[in-house]
Amino acid sequence: MINKVELELGGRTLTIESGRLAKQANGAVTVQYGDSMVLSTVCSSTEPRLGFDFFPLTVEYRERSYAAGKIPGGFFKREGRPSEKEIISARIIDRPIRPLFPDDFRGETQCINFIVSHDQKNDTDILALIGTAASIAISDVPISKTIAGVRVGRIDGQLVVNPTMDTTEECDILITMAGSADSIAMVEGGGGEVSEAEVIEALQFGHGYIKQIVAKIDELKAACGKAKFEYTPVSIDDALAAKVKETVGNRLSEANHIADKETRNTTKKQMKKEILEALAEEFPEGEGDIKTVIHDLDSLSMRSMILDEGKRIDGRQPDDVRQITCEVGFLPRAHGSGVFTRGQTQALVAVTLGTKADEQRLDELDGESTKSYMLHYNFPPFSTGETKPIRGTNRREIGHGVLAERALTPVIPNESSFPYTIRVVSDIMESNGSSSMASVCGGSLAMMDAGVPIKTPVAGIAMGLIKSDDNVVILTDILGDEDHFGDMDFKVTGTNEGITAIQMDIKITGLDIETMGAALDKARNARLHILDKMVATIPKHRDQLSEFAPRIITIQINPSKIGEVIGPGGKIIRSIVEETGAKIDIEDDGTVMIASTDGEAGAAALARIEAIVEEPEVNKVYNGIVRRTTDFGAFVEIIPGTDGLVHISELDVQRVGKVEDICRVGDRMEVKVISIDNDGRVRLSRKVLLSGGHDGGSQEPKGDSPRRDRDKDRDRGRQKSDH
Repeated sequence: MINKVELELGGRTLTIESGRLAKQANGAVTVQYGDSMVLSTVCSSTEPRLGFDFFPLTVEYRERSYAAGKIPGGFFKREGRPSEKEIISARIIDRPIRPLFPDDFRGETQCINFIVSHDQKNDTDILALIGTAASIAISDVPISKTIAGVRVGRIDGQLVVNPTMDTTEECDILITMAGSADSIAMVEGGGGEVSEAEVIEALQFGHGYIKQIVAKIDELKAACGKAKFEYTPVSIDDALAAKVKETVGNRLSEANHIADKETRNTTKKQMKKEILEALAEEFPEGEGDIKTVIHDLDSLSMRSMILDEGKRIDGRQPDDVRQITCEVGFLPRAHGSGVFTRGQTQALVAVTLGTKADEQRLDELDGESTKSYMLHYNFPPFSTGETKPIRGTNRREIGHGVLAERALTPVIPNESSFPYTIRVVSDIMESNGSSSMASVCGGSLAMMDAGVPIKTPVAGIAMGLIKSDDNVVILTDILGDEDHFGDMDFKVTGTNEGITAIQMDIKITGLDIETMGAALDKARNARLHILDKMVATIPKHRDQLSEFAPRIITIQINPSKIGEVIGPGGKIIRSIVEETGAKIDIEDDGTVMIASTDGEAGAAALARIEAIVEEPEVNKVYNGIVRRTTDFGAFVEIIPGTDGLVHISELDVQRVGKVEDICRVGDRMEVKVISIDNDGRVRLSRKVLLSGGHDGGSQEPKGDSPRRDRDKDRDRGRQKSDH
């Protein structure tokens, strides 16, 4: 049986339907908004996955090319590995739904979203988030509450829900958020240096629409929802848990009072090893459960330190930021570099400047586009003192890179003022909490070191939360353990003026607006503190680019001249590149960019191009070459491909009987442009440049003369035919 619910949202109808497709899944819905449509499914097992000490949830977001009437590129002509957009969308869905499953549930669960129709106006990531929430809600898979999501934008001071894709560039606030009827569960987005109050206003606005969508999903659930299945919960023998707790005693509490991470972790590893050996005989099959109990006791110990003692495991107070050091110019050959260190988190960030040819080309469902600024984040295993295989960029690295890239976007100069492709790479050297925020700070330092004229530096900070009933403590600049054992990871980036990006993940089922507002205020104080440290190292961007960076010269030519610069089969432009060593990019609008690390090479290429595209100017003097002679004058090439007529009367101050008495083909001749007619024909004069000469434009006698008019017509005819 087909069931559906509808809701007017931002002037468009949101439709959620079940019972038509994928009926063998535990739950499946289609979500349509405009002509964009997503199929969302969930499948889950009642039995726990053996050997897993975590909830094995996977979320997929996959675009189908047919959704936009396209055939995939490449040799195989079918969809390949997920794009960055697909990975980020899957992460946006995963983060708010994961905390909603029961703590003791370990059934393998998979949520799949297929983008089956895309109208290139209504983005489908929000539809997939709504669809995933709805498919789980109507399924028999256990979950604590219903959630939904929206995107909030602000255009010309007005907040709008789910702005269309062609208007997102106009938004100075753009936030994707998810939540339930009573709280917010996930936030991802940014703004153009907006205040904390403006962000809170946007979240309150979006939450109002989330409540409406949740109500519609619950309505669908009431119509066709299944009873939640009984599952086999993960449990630990009470006797084993009691024995482990007795054996641990106060050792975890003592270890958590050790401020140094390495010493603290070494102490815990040794304790764990001793406990496993001590209990091996009594519980021969219990190694995994013993480790789980120790982990849970460790979490309780750290949380009670913060809630009861007001002390963090590294000795800081809740609002304290770790020690910060900043360096620039660390890499001798990079175009710009910075090292940002905050406590035991360190990012080495390098900037490379390129040309138009280095832009990233994107082929997505909403069309083809290019990116001239990108930030890439890498998290090598040595940053946490571990050994792991390196097998390409993982989803976490892509997500952190996109967040850091978004944080810096509002301060990046526009292409017209800085015509470079900018690539920022953050390699994490050490990690003990919030390496993505270190990448933002290091990215600002590196770009200023490279001479990129960013508007102002950007800093970032990660906020945490420990919550037990009504006892809530907000933590500034969280450690890795505080992220792992805590209830929130709230990253905030911005300038002195306001916020540029935010990302909030929580492990509890939701967070109220008041707590979020308090976290934003504390984040602002920390951000300003970090910015002071950064500005003390490098107060503004350097005035000069690195000697190793390309110099780009930009000129505008008549689009009709593009073919002349390129030449037949690219012959002309190739010869310029080969002879000068410069890189040349030409846009359809006539913008020409010449790039070279050698200033002389760039100047030489510029001179060659200017000579090709130069337009003759009235009253300008040229040193031309005689290309042809006729009875009535000489044709002189004043710039490559452009010649003009020097009438016999304009060759000399004295009467000239024969053109060859003055010049021959191949001779150099200095001439002045005296007129250009509407058809582009150029009249030149040598006489006006000689002693006793005068302006050739006033040489013709005044008054009417039929013979003179006939002579003029005859001469124009000859010019036209000879051209």
